Amino acid sequence: MRQQNTRKTMTPINAIIISEEKETLLILRKFAEENSMIMEIIGDAECITEGTMIIKSKKPDVIFLDMLLQDDLFFEMLEQLKFSIPKLVFISDQKDFAIKAFKHNAIDFLLKPIDFNAIILAVYKVIKIREMERSYQNQKINSINMLNSVNQSNDYVAVASLEKIELIPMADIVFCKADGKYTIFVLTNGSKIMSSRNLGEYSNILDNSYFFRIHHSYIINLRHIAKISKKDGYFCELSNGAIISIAKRRQDDFNKFIKLKE
Repeated sequence: MRQQNTRKTMTPINAIIISEEKETLLILRKFAEENSMIMEIIGDAECITEGTMIIKSKKPDVIFLDMLLQDDLFFEMLEQLKFSIPKLVFISDQKDFAIKAFKHNAIDFLLKPIDFNAIILAVYKVIKIREMERSYQNQKINSINMLNSVNQSNDYVAVASLEKIELIPMADIVFCKADGKYTIFVLTNGSKIMSSRNLGEYSNILDNSYFFRIHHSYIINLRHIAKISKKDGYFCELSNGAIISIAKRRQDDFNKFIKLKE
């Protein structure tokens, strides 16, 4: 009963596996199949090069690494990621490898042969740390929002990754784009900032006098609309040259929002 109650409050973590060993892959995949409430495997690779590509494209919460690395290039790559750095769980049949694992801030070290109890403990560590980080992040953002409320200011939005929180002037946001569970802010100066929060959360935070969700994956800033096209579809052209489709089911509401007459 206790395990069921715990699972209800958890969001599954997304994992990738980097391993040359088929047995490691089979064990972790079997674990994920039997414990889909807490973990989903979104990719696997047999080498670091392929693994790096998957990490950058799929942005996992955790990496299961079963490979002896000759240098620190992989870890240097992780430090340079523009999104939240995935947690690391090392796997090896050599006990001495644990020293290197924890040197690189590993969440856990699994000694082969791997058993499900060891995996589930590692997964729960990842979940616990992730929730602690998000709780701390939410406290900081709530403090900022309260300060804005006291100052009667709605000019800035707090954009949070797990590593930092940035205050961005809302006037500088051209549009926001969903990227899986992340949100990318595209600014007037051409820079892009990735947040660890999803687009839906920002629908409730951004000033609804100027921001409109024209598509499941996009929120635009009315102040940066350069042109609206109704030829071969319904599109917004923005001040930075981006052209974004307006979803059919949102067109009527969008017309009302910008006070257009058909």
